[in-house]
Amino acid sequence: MSTQQIPADLLKKTKKILFVAPLAIGDFSYLQNSFKAFSQAYPHIEMHLWVDELRRTRDERQWPFLEKYALYDWVSDCDLFSKVYRRTYNPALLAESIQEAKNEEYPIVVSLSILRPQHYASLARKLSPQGYIAGIKQPISLLKLHHLFTYKKLDATILENRFQGQQVHISTIYADWFNQAFGIESKEEDLFPYVNIPKQWLQQARLQLEKWGFDKTKCKVVFINPFAKINKRCWPLAKVAELIKAMQAMKAWRGACFVVSAPPEKLAQTQATLKEYNLKNTQFFSAQENFFQLPAMLSWCDLIISVETAVMHLANAVHVPVIALMRQKNPEWAPLDQIHSKVITSTHRHDWVDAISVDNVIEQLSHCVKPEIQEEALAF
Repeated sequence: MSTQQIPADLLKKTKKILFVAPLAIGDFSYLQNSFKAFSQAYPHIEMHLWVDELRRTRDERQWPFLEKYALYDWVSDCDLFSKVYRRTYNPALLAESIQEAKNEEYPIVVSLSILRPQHYASLARKLSPQGYIAGIKQPISLLKLHHLFTYKKLDATILENRFQGQQVHISTIYADWFNQAFGIESKEEDLFPYVNIPKQWLQQARLQLEKWGFDKTKCKVVFINPFAKINKRCWPLAKVAELIKAMQAMKAWRGACFVVSAPPEKLAQTQATLKEYNLKNTQFFSAQENFFQLPAMLSWCDLIISVETAVMHLANAVHVPVIALMRQKNPEWAPLDQIHSKVITSTHRHDWVDAISVDNVIEQLSHCVKPEIQEEALAF
């Protein structure tokens, strides 16, 4: 069934298009496939990307970290976009970027956001006053009737989720957005996340493991990520320490080495906190130079344990087994690879991730290890 909202004739004569989205790494893990499908369906159209920073602030102390947001490295290196707007993290730079976009006179702008979609409808129209604007539209409740005025700025609307009542993955929802907008149909096998890691970062990660004394031929390497952007999705460092000690006491993980991940701004604090636990064979990691340091390090690991954030999606992309610690709230964001992923959810819907116990994780480890080969790696 054809659902194409943006006219085919307009797309035929269009030479460039701007996509606007408050992207996170997890979003791009799945949207990348849709952008790739668009480039194959419309090879004559140059794609530009506006990465809107939700953490935008007037606090100058935050700007150095926001300027180095790892996602920028990925979207700039993936060869899909001719131009990436990445200077939207403070009000002054935002104003400059808006004017820069206006000067491009985009014939088509598409906003892709389920967070305040009415806001992004207005932003898209501001970026291209005379262009054809398409964007996500959410159902209107009585309390949000004022959003109708904003949605009138759209020339075409994309329904947020046409799968209400069905259990579908976020990758399916994203692919459907491109189906609605452009008539692009994606097969299930085309939705799997991927990342092309430059050799230099793979080599750097291997050398880092060697520098730490982690010999992959003699021990398993476990990557633990307890951090997310919001506290509701973080796991306490005390539980990280408890888990490492518990795993090192297990026959299957005796001699294992652990890499504990932290964002650059929290790395020193993480090291100081966990130092008190006298953990053996444990080192700390942060992708401080380039985004690709993260998937490169993940690719060398035997198991990844992560809260609900980008790491668990990248684990699928680099084909490493993952145990994901999640709230019940957003099951559509579970790792896509069900065979090589185990999901642990908090007991109650309103629980935060910190409600998940170390015993919950240990139980999954026991289920994943085949009894007859306890000394071997996990069998997912």
